Amino acid sequence: MSAHAPDCQAQDAELFSRAVIDIHCHILPGLDDGPDSFEISIAMAEMAIADGITHVIGTPHAHPNFAFDSAKIRERRDELQRLFEGRLILATGCDFHLSYENLEDIRFEPSRYTLNQKNYLLVEFADFSIPPALDQALHNLQLAGLVPIVTHPERNPLIRAQPERLFKWLGQGCYAQVTAQSLLGKFGRAAQETSQRWLAEGAVHFIASDAHNVTSRPLRLKETFDWVAKTHGEDVARALLVDNPLAAFEGRPLPFVPEASEGGLRKSDSRGPRGKKRFWFF
Repeated sequence: MSAHAPDCQAQDAELFSRAVIDIHCHILPGLDDGPDSFEISIAMAEMAIADGITHVIGTPHAHPNFAFDSAKIRERRDELQRLFEGRLILATGCDFHLSYENLEDIRFEPSRYTLNQKNYLLVEFADFSIPPALDQALHNLQLAGLVPIVTHPERNPLIRAQPERLFKWLGQGCYAQVTAQSLLGKFGRAAQETSQRWLAEGAVHFIASDAHNVTSRPLRLKETFDWVAKTHGEDVARALLVDNPLAAFEGRPLPFVPEASEGGLRKSDSRGPRGKKRFWFF
């Protein structure tokens, strides 16, 4: 683990006992299309604390439109962490765009990109094209010891139109993360209906904020936690917003892996890893 990454075991036990964890958040300032000032980052952190969130992974885009500077990312994380020590646990990762350049670079230093420098990786698909070759790219990431998490597939019109591709990736051992606000209708009806259907079909493993600011893309999860608890039970809400995110944060196998089946087959609660071979090297 990087010397800059927070030591989970050394944190306050009380903080962990009430943890709600956000694995996808653009909280670090001046790096991408997230906050453009430290003041907004501070406001986002205060919003998270008020909402009951105790762990946030800052995941700036690793995208051709934004320079990905891991040293600067760690520096911004450390500066923000100092202000919130004992109140909020901050780590780093990225929103990894599946570009040729990124796929080449990650072979040499994967921890630059992974969540909390462990083995889970948020992967983002373009809205305009998903070439068949990307199926092999995901498989290659797995062979290298990484666990891909497909970010906000419900907001991607190509994946919504071809859900069988998502279910294929899940069948190969990838996971899916939907945006909390999608489930509540804040990203439109199509994203809401799709995310709710996939949740019912067992195709969702994480719910995260994908927050960018304190207004249109807020760092809030409690309202969605309450909705999931009411609709699917508190055990599912805890799995998707607490238990699985903490496992990813610490680099452990997920404790909750539903059997995803497109078409509405009822999911089953898995209290251990899938019966698939996993590759770990961290």
